[in-house]
Amino acid sequence: MTVDTELHEHTLVIKLNRPEAGNALDPDTGRGLVEAFQRAAADDVRAVVLTGAGEKIFCAGMDLKAFAAGVDTAPIGQGIAALRSCEKPVIAAVNGVALAGGFEVMLYCDMAVVAEHARFGLPEVKRGLFAGAAGVYRLPRRLPRNIGLELVATGDPLDAPRAYAMGLVNRLTPPGGVLAAAIALAKAITVNAPVSVQESLRVARLCQDLTEEELDAVAQTAMGRVFSTKDSREGPRAFVEKRPAVWSGE
Repeated sequence: MTVDTELHEHTLVIKLNRPEAGNALDPDTGRGLVEAFQRAAADDVRAVVLTGAGEKIFCAGMDLKAFAAGVDTAPIGQGIAALRSCEKPVIAAVNGVALAGGFEVMLYCDMAVVAEHARFGLPEVKRGLFAGAAGVYRLPRRLPRNIGLELVATGDPLDAPRAYAMGLVNRLTPPGGVLAAAIALAKAITVNAPVSVQESLRVARLCQDLTEEELDAVAQTAMGRVFSTKDSREGPRAFVEKRPAVWSGE
């Protein structure tokens, strides 16, 4: 299996499992990601952690050997699309280098926990290629614009401490501690009402894409969904009764 999954309470850990190839994305990996994110849609999953096997490389991007051989790479795009369309919070647990498509995968995640030795980059321009999985515009959105443009144009890498200082990542951990820290962050999310988290995230993800008026309309719809749930009554009741809320997800 090139993609493994394991459920930790309400957190689904998805692991890219091609360490011998830098966890690079090939057609099998793309298909594995599609299946994994289908699993993430289940009611018992409230958050997703995406990581790579080993402690050196999160994901080296597209498998260039497969690309050079003319293999159909459509399944890779389908795998990234499955990540992009996931309605649950997705946390990247970056255990090492994340380059090219691997960095773009991280940028599609909502949050990132990274090892101190991790490095990130879009080196496509150094190879006469193009970062076609949204990296060329997602990166300048996530960093000060001029820094993002520099990384896109030079293809040079960014180290984890600087990425953390500029707010690109949420947590910085010693080597070997990434997955545990990412699961802990996921747990801080999964203790909350599932529909409330999902609908709040649905709006928050659009903050850079819509006008204030458009966001208000989307937020009103999301709020209507939240206040129609049983959990919207359970939360206040639990607060009044001074007990932990028991979420049904309904």
